[in-house]
Amino acid sequence: MTGDISQVPPANAALAQLRGNAAPGQVMTLFNAAANVLGDGETAEAQVISLKQVAPNFQMLLRLNLANGTQTSVAVNSRVPLTPGTLFQVIQAAPGQLLMPLQQVSAALNNVTTELDPRQAPPGTLLQGKVMTSQALSQAMDDIGRTGTPSPGGHANNAGSTPTAYRSLVLLLNGPLAGTTISVQSAQALTIGSLLSARVQDNQSLSFVPLPGRLDQLAVAQQLGVQQSRQGSLDTLLNALQNLPATSTASTPALQASIQQLLADLPDFQQLGTARGLAQAFNASGLFMEARLLAGQNLQQTPDLKANLMRLIAQILPGLPANTSYGATAASNTLARVMPNAIRNALGTLGLVAARSAPDSFPLPSRQVASGEKDDLEMLLKLAAAAVSRLQSHQLGALEQTRQLPDGTQLTSWQLEVPTRNAHDIVPLQVKVQREESPPDEGPGGQKNEDKEAQREQLWRIDLAFDLEPLGPLQVHARLVRGTLSSQLWAERESSAGMIERELGHLRERLVACGLSVGELACSHGSAPQGARTSLEQRWIDENA
Repeated sequence: MTGDISQVPPANAALAQLRGNAAPGQVMTLFNAAANVLGDGETAEAQVISLKQVAPNFQMLLRLNLANGTQTSVAVNSRVPLTPGTLFQVIQAAPGQLLMPLQQVSAALNNVTTELDPRQAPPGTLLQGKVMTSQALSQAMDDIGRTGTPSPGGHANNAGSTPTAYRSLVLLLNGPLAGTTISVQSAQALTIGSLLSARVQDNQSLSFVPLPGRLDQLAVAQQLGVQQSRQGSLDTLLNALQNLPATSTASTPALQASIQQLLADLPDFQQLGTARGLAQAFNASGLFMEARLLAGQNLQQTPDLKANLMRLIAQILPGLPANTSYGATAASNTLARVMPNAIRNALGTLGLVAARSAPDSFPLPSRQVASGEKDDLEMLLKLAAAAVSRLQSHQLGALEQTRQLPDGTQLTSWQLEVPTRNAHDIVPLQVKVQREESPPDEGPGGQKNEDKEAQREQLWRIDLAFDLEPLGPLQVHARLVRGTLSSQLWAERESSAGMIERELGHLRERLVACGLSVGELACSHGSAPQGARTSLEQRWIDENA
């Protein structure tokens, strides 16, 4: 940051004239009136750190260089948006208010890109962007006194055309222009915080590309990478809770009640042996918690692992001393990171695009979280937050793989983890179910053939992963199509592989008794091949375009 800070002691009359002639766009109101850091008439250089639109105004965080050489940050409310990184001068002309010189308003509003560099974004390039602001052009002009009107650009080519209705600031997320803010004019208002895709037509014209489905796969991949880096094994938390002494200093009646509820809702392997018990375990896995919330269901009435973990975290937080290394602020941040709105607001919480994550995230590896004493509240909070992140990693992994393939096949995935009791042990069972549904046949004129619509072929894949003593780590891949089931098993222990191979005949008999036609059944010694199937490696965005 460059520039000098000057101390200007104008007369009261001059201050009054300055305030009286100020256009709405010049005025920035401090959120906290007690946060005045400049004296009357004093000027300072400011830099925009962040921008957020809260219609009809904009909230900005400014970093000020003070006359004594120090820096401070203030939050302000403004009628005009200034992009992060913008430098300008501010004047303290009234208590609780900062003013910008009018000529700097125009310069600051022009601190956005209105033309794309054809060397960095040639025609045909697919751009990803996050909408930061959306404002009617007439409103924007009124806010700044119809001077310093922002230059048009983006979606509509402004050369000789009728001005469009809305102006938006869009932060680009991919390619060489990642981090650049562009000004976009569009006929319709863009949703603040949403992601958009657009193809470059020329240096001042973009064509929006519809998103393929309800969720942006790029946002899901971003969140998946974040959650996987925070996740921890479920059995680590559950074993710690089982072994928590009743006389522990970390134990309170409310916390003990949450722990008992969490442990009591865990199924056992005998329950998973029936179709009804298996369905109940899947429904209580936490996979459907957000769907139940959106449907207005009461999570207190039905078992739900994720909801139980959230209640556990809520009981832990009040007991954390404010002076611990984790502290109240860090604890609140932990709760915010694992709250389910991280999924529902995925499209509005992106920063910059992360590296491409592996499309196939199954099974999740075992991961231990660094912890302290066994009955330490800080340790329990870390383990519980990591457990929620693990459940969300499964949810996001399934969302990332739910899509329509290039040939029209609809691929739907469900991925979950069910901690299961085996005597005194907790054995997490990881499950992934995929359904591939072929596109419907169309008759003459593009009409769907109703007879063939009812006979659309469906292919089901079921993957299991668990570590059950004395068999050790096992993985199962099963495939069901046209009523025929085939399966491949992997056992990491050679003795287990041999025993399972000898029992495959009995397994075949049991499957046939259930009414299935059984194809190949096999068991191998070792681990299942890792990596996505070819059909899942295709992404909806070409990052090299």
